[in-house]
Amino acid sequence: MSLIPHFFGNRRSNNVDPFALDVWDPFKDFPFPSSLSTYFPEFSRETSAFVNTRIDWKETPEAHVFKADLPGLNKEEVKVEVEGDRVLQISGERSVEKEDKNDAWHRVERSSGKFLRRFRLPENAKMDQIKAAMENGVLTVTVPKVEEKKPDVKAIEISG
Repeated sequence: MSLIPHFFGNRRSNNVDPFALDVWDPFKDFPFPSSLSTYFPEFSRETSAFVNTRIDWKETPEAHVFKADLPGLNKEEVKVEVEGDRVLQISGERSVEKEDKNDAWHRVERSSGKFLRRFRLPENAKMDQIKAAMENGVLTVTVPKVEEKKPDVKAIEISG
């Protein structure tokens, strides 16, 4: 079998194309649990579909700002919590679209299921003033920072 894909001149169409545009997951239907669920029981098979929720964390002079792209979710489907010792938890769930017996699905690519992300906040976080807002599918969590005390500067007169 040639390692060159058919669009580079491979005329043998009966061979498997290793460069197919669809991504094949060889472990998709295996019954063993994911490695995440082994170490973190709160993750399960339904969580893994959404586990790649990307969250940006930036620090400004005034606050820590978290941004998560959550297209298709509304604020009722997302939870922002502070648990234990300075741990910010962002979680949610996207439900599977209901199937109609008369519908013929050709492709299902949008992920559904649960997601959960945790961040240990630094000592300078004001835990009692955390705010969250959701706009156009983007969740923004703002954690204000404790103002650093600037050392008192006392001018010393120079004699002479």
